[in-house]
Amino acid sequence: MTFTVIGTPHDRRVGLFADACRRLGLESPEVIAWRDVLRGEPIRIRPGTVLRIDSPGDDPECDALLRGPGDPTRVGGGARWYAAFTAALDRIAAAAAQAGARSVSDPDEIAVMFDKRRCHARLAAAGVPVPPALEGPVTGYASLREQMARAGMSRVFVKPAHGSSGSGVVAFQAHRDRVKAVTSAVPGPDGRLHNSLRVRSVETEPEVAALIDTLAPDGLHVERWFPKAALGGRTLDLRVVVIDGVPTHAVVRTSRSPITNLHMGGRRGDLDAVRAALGESGWRHALRVCAEAAACFPGSRMVGVDLLVGLGWRRVAVAEVNAFGDLLPGLLGLPGTPAEGLDTYTAQITAALSLKGTPA
Repeated sequence: MTFTVIGTPHDRRVGLFADACRRLGLESPEVIAWRDVLRGEPIRIRPGTVLRIDSPGDDPECDALLRGPGDPTRVGGGARWYAAFTAALDRIAAAAAQAGARSVSDPDEIAVMFDKRRCHARLAAAGVPVPPALEGPVTGYASLREQMARAGMSRVFVKPAHGSSGSGVVAFQAHRDRVKAVTSAVPGPDGRLHNSLRVRSVETEPEVAALIDTLAPDGLHVERWFPKAALGGRTLDLRVVVIDGVPTHAVVRTSRSPITNLHMGGRRGDLDAVRAALGESGWRHALRVCAEAAACFPGSRMVGVDLLVGLGWRRVAVAEVNAFGDLLPGLLGLPGTPAEGLDTYTAQITAALSLKGTPA
């Protein structure tokens, strides 16, 4: 079995996947650079290979090809990014079909996962528990406040429809004339919003209005704030990797702010403590919900599910499903699963080897 990866050469994800291939006695995967795909270069995939589509990563050149020239730290440009990204996915799918390559992730499903509105709607339609969302469209701050009032929501998460890694996410609450927004987006010297690795609070209405109005043109997904459980004074959620329908890896993400992304000050938490707080039946239910979320994307053999655990430890809900949610270095598979003792990449390759010859 040979693998071809659509990725960014020298990106950590590609390196970890290649390392896992070599540990299992396979040759290193062929890497087709995202920048070449985005430039419109011919996509030549080896016949019969297994295709893995990975993230464009943090490559500035790829970012410029997707969003246009500018500082890679800037917030915004998601609609343009999405149009360029999905057009590239269509070309990759056509090249894979022509080569007879078996893809471990469905390009159309990746496109759905990168549109938070479509992803949320798909999960809700399948009966997967998700926080209620505003029907939208939310066109700016005035529209947000009006729809929140109509839906009886005073606390919401405002998410760019096509954002990732917490970029531009705003945890917003309003009580009469008092408002508060928690976000990693900060104004830069150029007058535009930029991502910071630290979250900040904004508590004046003109500042909050300017923030939401800046984010709105690219499309927003807004859902009710799901009050999360906490341990040791830190709120938490889970990233659960599901491979071939089985939840195999789980990491606890904790923070003193409502935003738990690990690269924004979040920390890995104690999974055993979370399991104990949920109880065995609660833990099994949490994993079952993650499996149900993954089942909404049957053509994707790996997804990363962001699972919210509610106050009181009795409720869970799915916040997002991630196409590229397996970058969890050093995290080994859950006991009793096919991935026990394996990292996320080795587990995926092992699963692919076990199904060698299975039709795409």
